[in-house]
Amino acid sequence: MASINGNNGVIFDLDGVLIDSGWAHKQSWYDLAEKEGYQMSDEFFYNTFGMQNYQILPLLAGKALSVEEIDRLSDWKEQRYRDIFSESMELSAGAERLLNELKSEGFLLAIGSSTPKINIDFVMEKLDLEKYFNAVVSKQDVARGKPAPDTFLAAAKNLSLKPENCVVIEDSIPGIEAAKAASMAVIAITTTRDRSQLPAADIIVDSLDELRSDDFVKILRAKSNCD
Repeated sequence: MASINGNNGVIFDLDGVLIDSGWAHKQSWYDLAEKEGYQMSDEFFYNTFGMQNYQILPLLAGKALSVEEIDRLSDWKEQRYRDIFSESMELSAGAERLLNELKSEGFLLAIGSSTPKINIDFVMEKLDLEKYFNAVVSKQDVARGKPAPDTFLAAAKNLSLKPENCVVIEDSIPGIEAAKAASMAVIAITTTRDRSQLPAADIIVDSLDELRSDDFVKILRAKSNCD
């Protein structure tokens, strides 16, 4: 059972949660597809958003790819994303206020993302986020990407917390599935999905602006009572 009086953690996904970056990822995937002669669509992008590149690229190519080829394509795509996103990077609405509030209330904070570490470092430096987070887990830190629970379990471990003492904030279906597989409560945000696609979440919001620290305490208490 989760201990409401003990240390609790909040694990944020990065893209689509802390930052509104879906548009930049989408454009970088289209640019990669055009460069390599692959067929790309909005449907493919939204169906794979939240997965790691090693999972996405063979699907996009329509064939098995070597590790070297996946690394080459992934590096090009991510550099293109950084080039695009750097021109208009900002935190999602309500993110700074929520981060400050959670820190002041004693929550431990982590990022648990499928994105490469270089992207996370890039965003954290540009937006001065290092001061908020006690742990960061990127795609390089886990063997399996979302929807496997590895990312969030690693984040909880790095926070020295039990999974049941953590709340995840996610926007993607694979991310929500990963949080549930890790036995964590999850808040879904409708930045990349309609509410109708997010029924597995404990709470659904349209913006981080809707959340207060008390909401996380209530979620953890409810989960503790259910467990």
